[in-house]
Amino acid sequence: MLQVFLQAANRENCSSLKRVFCSGEALGWKLTQSFFEKLNCELYNLYGPTESAIEVTFWQCQPQADLHIVPIGRPISNIQIYILDNRLQPVPIGVVGELYIGGHGLARGYLNRPELTAEKFIQNPFSDDNSKRLYKTGDLARYLNDGNIQYLGRIDNQVKIRGFRIELGEIEAVINTHPQVQQAVVIARVYHEPSQGEDIADRKRLVAYVVTSDASLTSNQLREFIKQKLPEYMIPSAFVMLDNLPLTPNGKIDSKALPMPNITRPDLADVYHPPQTEVEKAVANIWQESLHVETVGIHDNFFELGGHSLLLVQIHSKLQKIFQRDFPLVEMFQYPTISCLATHLGQESSEQQSFTQHSPRPESRTTSIQRRKEARKEHRAVQKGGSSE
Repeated sequence: MLQVFLQAANRENCSSLKRVFCSGEALGWKLTQSFFEKLNCELYNLYGPTESAIEVTFWQCQPQADLHIVPIGRPISNIQIYILDNRLQPVPIGVVGELYIGGHGLARGYLNRPELTAEKFIQNPFSDDNSKRLYKTGDLARYLNDGNIQYLGRIDNQVKIRGFRIELGEIEAVINTHPQVQQAVVIARVYHEPSQGEDIADRKRLVAYVVTSDASLTSNQLREFIKQKLPEYMIPSAFVMLDNLPLTPNGKIDSKALPMPNITRPDLADVYHPPQTEVEKAVANIWQESLHVETVGIHDNFFELGGHSLLLVQIHSKLQKIFQRDFPLVEMFQYPTISCLATHLGQESSEQQSFTQHSPRPESRTTSIQRRKEARKEHRAVQKGGSSE
């Protein structure tokens, strides 16, 4: 969301902005530097999972920091942070361990899930009070030399994309229930170079690699199948069909050997129709640039091409600049194909032009005064001469 904000029009008018607080997912260094180039205010990086009443650490970002990382900082008041090894022993400075949280911010547990609560909320081994607990985050971290904490990722198969916490195994399990799927693996990967001021995290996408028993199975059919069982943010942006999944010498899936997704137009239900009008071509160019797809048809659905709501906000801003007029963001959701969006934008432009051409021009102040003087003169002449009837 910060990336979208920095790309918004008229952001330079935010002169009263004093502090910006970021949370939800890892904050990249490039994004912080882009922030300081465009805004003159303070930027804070906050960290904390839902299980700890959200925020537990903070860090005030610095322009042109020596380290090209953004620490999560130190714990806030009434919170304790521990970085421990697999024996629940504190790790030295610079050594990676799992981050644990203690203090007043902890939740009581997971509703109606006592086993998961017992697994994640453990007794605090550093307290004499048996009621004190630690939350096992599953996040990897380490202490920097100055005592601040650096977040390094996850120890499990969980990822965060656009602030959503996603278990990749849950998506794989749904795909594997399709009768024509033999095996599937889902990863979060970056398959496009980030633009200037943009971090790798901004380009992270879900990609599904699928081995099927039927070569006729299309990615669009799989997408529709998954949509019935999972929310929109868990739908992979790309599907790659393979004969076999690559394996390591130990027989495990070799994620590093999985091929990059194809940037040509994905296999969609709609037949490809190229843009024809100037408006369609303008919209298509922006879609191709933002979605990193080489070919976009006018009947292709934005979300089926891998788009999402935050990306739609960026495209909305670009379209407003090109067409030099404002229109509601909700129209981007109402018209999710180039054809219907271009038709709508074209109709509005024609109606506006027609209205301007046929509307009477507002008379000037001088003309208005002169017209009223002539009316009063005519009225006095009628009164002096009497009625003509």
